Amino acid sequence: MIKDTLMQAIEAGAKELTRYFNGSFTITSKATINDLVTEADHASEKAIFKVIQDQFPDHFILSEETGAIPQASAIKWIIDPIDGTINFANGIPICCVSIGVEENGVMIMGAVYNPFMNELFFAERGKGATLNGKKIAVSDKDDLLRSCLVTGFPYQYLDTENGPLQIFEKLIRKAIPVRRLGSAALDLCWTAAGRFDGFYEHKLQAWDSAAGFLIVEEAGGKVTDLKGDAYNPYQPGIIATNGKIHDQLLALVKGGNI
Repeated sequence: MIKDTLMQAIEAGAKELTRYFNGSFTITSKATINDLVTEADHASEKAIFKVIQDQFPDHFILSEETGAIPQASAIKWIIDPIDGTINFANGIPICCVSIGVEENGVMIMGAVYNPFMNELFFAERGKGATLNGKKIAVSDKDDLLRSCLVTGFPYQYLDTENGPLQIFEKLIRKAIPVRRLGSAALDLCWTAAGRFDGFYEHKLQAWDSAAGFLIVEEAGGKVTDLKGDAYNPYQPGIIATNGKIHDQLLALVKGGNI
C-alpha cells in the first residue's frame, strides 16, 4: 500500500514539473539570492501532499517548502518537490521529484523521478534498486584516480578547513573528472546506476538525500557521513560511492592527499 502511494505521489509531483517546465511561473529567493523556490515547487508539493494525505492522513510529513507536519506516526514521508530548482527555473531538464519513506527512523523506501528523461529510480530496503523497473548496480572501479565523480556546492559557502573548494581542487589537480549536475538526488541515483563512481557533498538537507542514499545502498554501494560513520540524512555531509573507492575518497575528504 505504501509503495502504491509513493508511486502515485511521485507521479503527481512530476506531472506538475512537466506542466510548468519552460513556461511562465513565479520565482522567489529564500535564504540567499540563488536559493530559489518557484510556483512549480509549491504546485508539486501540493499534489504530493494530496495523494499522501488522502490515503494516510495520520502520517508524518517533512517537505522542503512546508517543513514538518508532525503526526504521532511511525511513518515519515520526506519530500523534495523539485530537487534541482535552479536547473528547472532555467529550463535545464536535470531535476526531479524525490520522496523517501522512513519507518521508526529507518529509511525503508525511496523514489526519484526525472520526468524529462523518463527515469524513475526506486528502492525498497532489502530488495535492491531499480531504474524503470530494471535492476541497477554500482560501478566496479577500484581506483579513485580513474573514477568519475560528482559533487555539489552549498548556496552559502562553508569557509572551513577541507571545505568544498579545497576537496575539489585536490581532485581536479589530479585530473579526476568531477561533475556538478545541480541535483543531489540525481547525483545519488546516477552513482547507484554506475554512471558515477562516487558522490560527495558538504551540506545537504534530509529531503535532498533521503530517497537517494537508500537507492545507492540497495544498488550495492556504500554511504557514510564525511567522517566515515553510518549515514544519517539529518546531518549535512555525505559520501556515497560504489564501495570500492570509498576509503580513498573518504581519506581525501578528511584531509589526506591522493
